[in-house]
Amino acid sequence: MKKTAWNLLLTLPISVVLLVLAANTKTLASERGGENETTDKETLSPLNINIPASDNVSQIISQQEPVQGLSSSADESQVTSVSQLSDVQPTDWAFQALQSLVERYGCIVGYPDSKYKGNHSLSRYEFAAGLNACLDQVNKLIASSTSDLALKTDLQTIQRLTEEFNTELTQLRGRLDSLEARTAEIEANQFSTTTKLSGQVQFVLGGVLAGNNVITKKPAPRTITFQDQARLVLNTSFTGKDQLRLTLSGGNIESLGGRGTGIFGTFDGRTADNRSPRFQPNQIVLGGIRYRFPIGKKTQFNIFAQSDGANEIGLSGPTNPFEGSASNGISRFSRRNMVYNYGDTGPGIAILHNLNDQFQLGLSYSAPNGDNPLPNNGLFTGRYVAFGQITYFSPKKNFRLGLSYANTYSAPGATGQSGTNFGPAAGSNLANSTVAGAGTVGNLYGIGALYKLNPKLAINSFVGYSAHRYLGHGDGQVWNWGVGLTSPDLGKKGSLGAIFVGMAPTLTSLSKNVDLGAGKGQADKDISLHVEGWYQYKLTDNIEVTPGFIWVTAPDSDASNPSSLVGWLRTTFRF
Repeated sequence: MKKTAWNLLLTLPISVVLLVLAANTKTLASERGGENETTDKETLSPLNINIPASDNVSQIISQQEPVQGLSSSADESQVTSVSQLSDVQPTDWAFQALQSLVERYGCIVGYPDSKYKGNHSLSRYEFAAGLNACLDQVNKLIASSTSDLALKTDLQTIQRLTEEFNTELTQLRGRLDSLEARTAEIEANQFSTTTKLSGQVQFVLGGVLAGNNVITKKPAPRTITFQDQARLVLNTSFTGKDQLRLTLSGGNIESLGGRGTGIFGTFDGRTADNRSPRFQPNQIVLGGIRYRFPIGKKTQFNIFAQSDGANEIGLSGPTNPFEGSASNGISRFSRRNMVYNYGDTGPGIAILHNLNDQFQLGLSYSAPNGDNPLPNNGLFTGRYVAFGQITYFSPKKNFRLGLSYANTYSAPGATGQSGTNFGPAAGSNLANSTVAGAGTVGNLYGIGALYKLNPKLAINSFVGYSAHRYLGHGDGQVWNWGVGLTSPDLGKKGSLGAIFVGMAPTLTSLSKNVDLGAGKGQADKDISLHVEGWYQYKLTDNIEVTPGFIWVTAPDSDASNPSSLVGWLRTTFRF
């Protein structure tokens, strides 16, 4: 064998040993029982949260995932110069060993944040993987026959390492062979090289158990129904960091309430996941059309043709585990503070920016009628919602706080997909009413918080205030608040129980000369309480069954209306 080839074969193991020492590894177990040691993984930043449209409340409480499109610190990238590793200095005792491995042999990789993180522990399997990578480089370099002379003791070192880790190397190669076979099968049968398809189907058995229609004052029909909703989501990535999302959905779940319509004649008690009144039952609708891409390492940019900004960047998710679809809170009110609800589906943009490890800024602009070319519509002359929120994450990741503000305008006579002209689409009729022929402006303020008491219990709360101005007529004030308790893994791992109590949006004051349908200056007369409970039982990884109820006292903020009660049994299938 040529001396140059021997040198490559002999010198590389010495560098591997130095690499292990520089990485401050765990003491290698002398027995094979050490193989089951777990790796101390890097803790992700609390800001790296996959917030939008979270369907699993346990993830909101206990798991934090990378923002779609932003770099994850768990991803590795090849480096070609040791100078690219920001946490490796020439004064470090292992600098020369690392320099040799990086620049001479191309044997190690770094992280996207340009760090080597040499003080992290690694297991025998991880060491074996690194050794295997270096052995592959040895073979390549031997073939090229380029290097300097080395000592015979180096050969003995690599032989000893190969024998010591023979079991791990054999298992690693077996895993790689299995992975290659599985990858080949996936590639042969995949839906698309760029697109991932996911979906969910929801069955709902439920109906009104008690309560009156607040308009007719007659008992609401006690009719039990069996309804459905389905959603298919196509997520496409062109660069590996961007995402184009298309959502196809349809269903026949009828809303139990609306302003002057529905079973109850009010939004109080309205369930979530209802079909839009603009479309027919089980009509397939294309929505959620959004393209998301990163700008640098800390900023995510969203542009959407059909959605709303607060939902696209998931601003309510971190502080409200009732947020989500087809799995979490039963009612629209429990899922979102009213500061997020004045918008509607339409075009717009949204930006999510990580200020630092503890603070995150979200900004959005959406126009619910931005696709309509008629007068008093469009992107800038019709309904709009300009929204901003700053969110704080505690270093221990057990507390989160969000401060929100929205400015919104609705032109006279404009309506959105929810059938409303203006308002939170939850709570009393007066809170959702406007003056005929007049534009309406709202300035909304919200605060939300979540505190994880322990891994099995979390509490969340929110308060919202909205100052309404009925242009040319006067002003009104609307308040709402809510408190929730959630218990992950209740009864079974992956299951969850929750209870929520709050006051849905209520018009607490009104200018004397403004009439919203109850008389000049007439605001809501009483306080209505919303009580909701549900238990999400995880049958399998893909099937959840959720029984629950909604109880509302003094519906439509009128104590003369008897309490209403809704029973709900929801089954969700995911694929």
